[in-house]
Amino acid sequence: MFQTFAASTRPEDGPPRLAALRANLRAAGVDGYILPRADAHQGEYVAACDERLSWLTGFTGSAGFCIVLPDRAGLFVDGRYRVQARLQCAPDFTPVNWPETAPATWLRDACPNGAVIGFDPWLHTPTEIETLTKGLEGSNIGLRRMSNQIDPLWTDRPAPPMAPARPYPEHLAGLSSIEKRANLGQTLTQNGQRAAVLTQPDSICWLLNIRGADLPRLPVLQGFAIVHEDGRVDLYTAPSKCAGLEWDDGVHIRPTEAFAPALRSLSGPVRLDKGTVPLAVVDLLQEGNVEIAYMQDPCLMPKARKTGAELASARAAHLRDGAAMVEFLCWLDRQASALLKNPDHIVTEIDVARHLEQCRVATGLLEDLSFDTIAGSGPNGAIVHYRVTEDTNRRLLPGDLMLVDSGGQYLDGTTDITRTIAIGPVGTLEVECFTRVLQGMIAISRARFPRGVAGSHLDALARYPLWLAGHDYDHGTGHGVGAFLSVHEGPQRLSRISTVPLAEGMILSNEPGYYREGRFGIRIENLIAVRKGAAPEGGDARDWLEFETLTLAPIDRRLIQVSMLSADERAWLDAYHARVAVLLSPLVSGPTAVWLQTACQPI
Repeated sequence: MFQTFAASTRPEDGPPRLAALRANLRAAGVDGYILPRADAHQGEYVAACDERLSWLTGFTGSAGFCIVLPDRAGLFVDGRYRVQARLQCAPDFTPVNWPETAPATWLRDACPNGAVIGFDPWLHTPTEIETLTKGLEGSNIGLRRMSNQIDPLWTDRPAPPMAPARPYPEHLAGLSSIEKRANLGQTLTQNGQRAAVLTQPDSICWLLNIRGADLPRLPVLQGFAIVHEDGRVDLYTAPSKCAGLEWDDGVHIRPTEAFAPALRSLSGPVRLDKGTVPLAVVDLLQEGNVEIAYMQDPCLMPKARKTGAELASARAAHLRDGAAMVEFLCWLDRQASALLKNPDHIVTEIDVARHLEQCRVATGLLEDLSFDTIAGSGPNGAIVHYRVTEDTNRRLLPGDLMLVDSGGQYLDGTTDITRTIAIGPVGTLEVECFTRVLQGMIAISRARFPRGVAGSHLDALARYPLWLAGHDYDHGTGHGVGAFLSVHEGPQRLSRISTVPLAEGMILSNEPGYYREGRFGIRIENLIAVRKGAAPEGGDARDWLEFETLTLAPIDRRLIQVSMLSADERAWLDAYHARVAVLLSPLVSGPTAVWLQTACQPI
């Protein structure tokens, strides 16, 4: 099994650790400390040795931070994690709704007479610290760089990951590393830059056409890289990780401890991404009087716009993953039927997660999950990023909605799909809300838009059917997805705050939802790829774009109030289901193929 179900934290561990941290802060002469869920690479995922926020607070979500003061500890979490934070943390940690409440606003209220707040510059970006500094202007609250304050307390801290890296096939990438490096060097030259510093592992792995196993669910090698204007790359990591790789003359492996001296000795201007580089990198360059040019990570946009080979591979991965999903959905439907006939029949959330993983493993090509499966039944489905453990494992009951959000990492693609399934007849409210979520998902799927449109322009399409009923959801509508890389990949998003114009080759999720705390959760998710679109008949001769749906799996027709759907919405759903049936029926077992034909009947 890739996924385990033991609870990794306990609420009762937090208070003594918090007390020890406060004692250390007093000894260091600071009044508080900011602890983010971040490592020196500033990505979404961190290794076990960098789970400092989880170790201190018990909160295991993928985003958030804690500000520790002598009399309070605020745990800042967004809408995905507020229920989870309350469940996982001791009362000593107070959940703070973020970004609605800015850390500077909270600190001003908590420290009216001023304070000195420490932070580790390796765990924060320049943008974060500049924003906080500006928010604290005139408050007599100051920020102080300091060494990490958690590591000395964490006596059983896991060792850093040392998994070996491996080459990524060029026929799947579509471009050689030499070509990518040459293109990046040309970009630097055109911008008058001598070098760029890369700190995010997925950018480095994409550029060098390698993959690793340093992070859970994310096949990357952790390290830092300096890319020079002539396309040469110095990669700073543990050399043993690269022992099995063959490099051309343009790539040089250096030990991690050589990174800081190399930064001080660079000739500028050196390109840094202000939103992703650690502040410590800025400090080191400034120590060497190296000129800095702040611009976006030069790998982000070419990585986001998949090559033809990457798109073809993604289609193959989704076809395979779709067949596994159909085998799973057929199994789950049989379990629900057995439960309705026999109340003593037991199926739990862990059973669901395990069986789905087994269906993917049966493809023979699963490298890993793309994230821990979210298998939330009934009230647990309302916890947006719920992770079932042996402590929270719930038995499925008649009338439940079962929300299953999952994905696979295959060499040829990364998948992410959510389906919400009825465990027997459900209430009118559940059906109405499901239908509105479906209408939003279809609206995004059918969208045709002119070049220059960003995710912020489209996000409202998914929410509008819910808004009509006074409902909404507290997460973005969609995130970017990598090619056997991160299931959450920027810079493109379907979100109110995304200003990145969508472009051909970008893969995104399309996942509106609705959640009633203590009752149920609904989410429907397909992955979609941006492609060239044709102008509607009689429309303007503009440069139009549209979406191709990659994900293949039936949507539970029993949860749809058909009378709420327009003719166009019904036509889209019927066409989608017809395509699912045609493409997946030859790939699944005989009984599952029969089930699939029924599940994909026109509505």
